[in-house]
Amino acid sequence: MTRSLKKGPYVDEKLLKKIEGKKPSQTPPIKTWARASQISPEMVGFIFGVHNGRAHVEVLVSEDMVGHRLGEFSPTRKFIRHGGKMQKEIEQKKKESEISAAKAAKAAPAADTKKKK
Repeated sequence: MTRSLKKGPYVDEKLLKKIEGKKPSQTPPIKTWARASQISPEMVGFIFGVHNGRAHVEVLVSEDMVGHRLGEFSPTRKFIRHGGKMQKEIEQKKKESEISAAKAAKAAPAADTKKKK
């Protein structure tokens, strides 16, 4: 559900104070825990260190991000992968096929050089 237009966008006041009067290119990353803060046009070009619960993820704000929340660009969960035994078998077969293809590619140029002599 979106915030009502009557209230306006939520932008953290502390972030605006940290940005005020500074140039984006000369400012080091600005650390913040305000993941719910919306990105305003004044923030474009700045680098924010948005906290994801464990570390600060650096986010370079571009024009396309205006209107989104800072937390959208700092994921809190790390995807490892799905699968288990079946997935490992599939990956092993894929690896073996890549190795055999590489060996075949290596052997083909060697055979060509013998024919040319």
